[in-house]
Amino acid sequence: MSKKLKIFLGISYLLILLIFLYFIFTKIQINRLDDFSYYKELQSNIDIIISNNIVINLVLFSIFAIVWVVLLGFGSPILIISGILFGQWLGTFISVISISFGSLILYSIGSFFFRDLVKVILEKKFEKYIKLFQKNEIYYFFIYRFVGGLGVPFGLQNLIPILFSMKKSSYFLASLFGFVPSFFVTNTIGAGLNSYVEQAQNFSIVDLILTPQIYLPILAFVGLLILSLLIKKKFFNGSK
Repeated sequence: MSKKLKIFLGISYLLILLIFLYFIFTKIQINRLDDFSYYKELQSNIDIIISNNIVINLVLFSIFAIVWVVLLGFGSPILIISGILFGQWLGTFISVISISFGSLILYSIGSFFFRDLVKVILEKKFEKYIKLFQKNEIYYFFIYRFVGGLGVPFGLQNLIPILFSMKKSSYFLASLFGFVPSFFVTNTIGAGLNSYVEQAQNFSIVDLILTPQIYLPILAFVGLLILSLLIKKKFFNGSK
């Protein structure tokens, strides 16, 4: 049963990815990708579409993000897109909620169908963390989310709590609050890209980097990364 489900999830992921790419490539004029004015047109059209149907677009984005996470999709593209579409604040809100639910659904599926497989693959690698999480699962899993999952790919890090049978309520709350700092920074970068395209007349990589809406969140991301490394060293590298 779990093998069939694994095949189903893999095929579903590929289909959704292919549909998404087909939609993108049928809507984008490939011959104008080197024309900055084309991006300004896209940005203007996207803003109009989003503002005219904000609730519907939030719902559609949320559904897409949840399915994407359940099918082991990467987290960063979703965050950049949500920042572009909805801005730093609303984008952060909808991405945190959607990805938290998507992660919980993936964890529930993994716990039910792939518990033994996850333990075989990951238990030895993360053995030193299991007892640490079991001491206070919500506290340490919050830190784990905050530090970016210890460098583990996003889809895989959503399954690691299976090793210590984490409560679903603790999993969701720790994810919800642990995601906020990094999600806000990444959404801010997406919103900054949207703002730059709207305001600039010509593209310049130097001007882009020096735009406050871009370099400030990048600096915040670097600071968050340094803080994450320090937290990781304090709480996880010394685990026995």
